[in-house]
Amino acid sequence: MPAAVSARSSKAPVRIVFIGPPGAGKGTQCERLSAKLEVPHISSGEMLRATKGDSTLGKLIAGYIDGGNLAPDDLVMQFITDRLQEPDCVGGCLFDGFPRTVNQAWMLDEHLSERDQHVDLVVNLVADEQALVERLLSRAKIQHRLDDTIEAIEARLRIFVERTAPVLEYYSQQGTVRSIDAMKTPDEVFESICSVVVV
Repeated sequence: MPAAVSARSSKAPVRIVFIGPPGAGKGTQCERLSAKLEVPHISSGEMLRATKGDSTLGKLIAGYIDGGNLAPDDLVMQFITDRLQEPDCVGGCLFDGFPRTVNQAWMLDEHLSERDQHVDLVVNLVADEQALVERLLSRAKIQHRLDDTIEAIEARLRIFVERTAPVLEYYSQQGTVRSIDAMKTPDEVFESICSVVVV
């Protein structure tokens, strides 16, 4: 695979996975790249949080998220596959925080391959853990997020190391991973991302 992915030169569909620990800026950078590439930004976390409510499913999901845990792979994959059926995903999409496990990555590959599609690029946002804790605690105060307590943050970081970091190895074997320093300013990070995605 070349150093950069030519994402929109021919308006060919592009599918990019963003991986990084909680607070690394996946959502911020996905939003910016989504606007630039004109493809939807699919955030599994936002989709799951949006279902939290009085329903049985909502309560089940709330139990996972508020505790800083991962929702079951099959449940998450159902949300993703349903979303990929929508018309705006024809030109590709950006996956924010998904896949979070090797099993989810495999399930996504299977889903895409059945449609002669594939993941084009994996952006690995690398960040300092202590700086992320401080960033997330600050975000919690501003956004009043119940899942950004110190206990939940530490649990999510631990889960990332144990279950999500191996996803990078999975994609590294496919030659699609490009690592980006996420501790720079948002503009600098976006510039680095654009350097590996020809836009």
